[in-house]
Amino acid sequence: MTNKTIVLTGAGGVLCSTLAMALAKEGHRIAVLDLNKEAADKVAEEITHDGGTALGVAANVLQKDSLEKAKQTVHAKFGACDILINGAGGNHPLGTTSNPFFEMDDLKNTAEGFKTFFDLDADGIQFTFNLNFIGTLLPTQVFAADMVGKDGCSILNISSMNAFTPLTKIPAYSGAKAAVSNFTQWLAVHFSKVGIRVNALAPGFFLTDQNRALLTESDGSLTPRGNTIIGQTPMGRFGEPEDLIGTTLWLCGNGASFVTGVVVPVDGGFSAFSGV
Repeated sequence: MTNKTIVLTGAGGVLCSTLAMALAKEGHRIAVLDLNKEAADKVAEEITHDGGTALGVAANVLQKDSLEKAKQTVHAKFGACDILINGAGGNHPLGTTSNPFFEMDDLKNTAEGFKTFFDLDADGIQFTFNLNFIGTLLPTQVFAADMVGKDGCSILNISSMNAFTPLTKIPAYSGAKAAVSNFTQWLAVHFSKVGIRVNALAPGFFLTDQNRALLTESDGSLTPRGNTIIGQTPMGRFGEPEDLIGTTLWLCGNGASFVTGVVVPVDGGFSAFSGV
């Protein structure tokens, strides 16, 4: 796999920016798409500074017009898209319960911000679902059209370990990522006759700007939830962004030419551990 045009959404973030930089070092042209143009430009500038070829592009993965405009920018600079990595996603606090288990006393809890399942906000849940699932579907509609009938093209989605077994407290995010995994399999079958492979990564627990406060205290020590996660991860640590690079290069490269429709855990053994 050489000299491809690779489009990454959500690439201003920690995980996908790392993938963008790694792919640039392989000699590919990298279109760094993000809702935050400043973040996209920062990643693209870092790639360029290191001798790679990249372009920062503003794009809203929930607006097809925005994606079409981004596609025109990519075409003008790099030509048609060969590989798409759907990295945009995230959770919303309005779709999150305060406690992992519902108990009778929760009905009496009047603390500000306390949420049981019955208090979950439909808008927060819909935002989370849209960002993860619709935010994967729309970029695929826009950029996969470039790939039809070409050799060496593929799509890589970002699912989650939540898609296999939902974590407590985050039903919206878990359900949305399960939809991404299912959609990955559906797309793999749908595009199998026109040369487009479709796979997904299912990262375990990586510290990002979105979950850092949930997993670590201000002094860097682990929160109770963070301790529980590490205790359930045989390798005994959180993932580093670089831990995703090898699997990404494999799934996007010619070495995986007969691999499609798989969701690969990158989780330090979390999914293999029963807890005993």
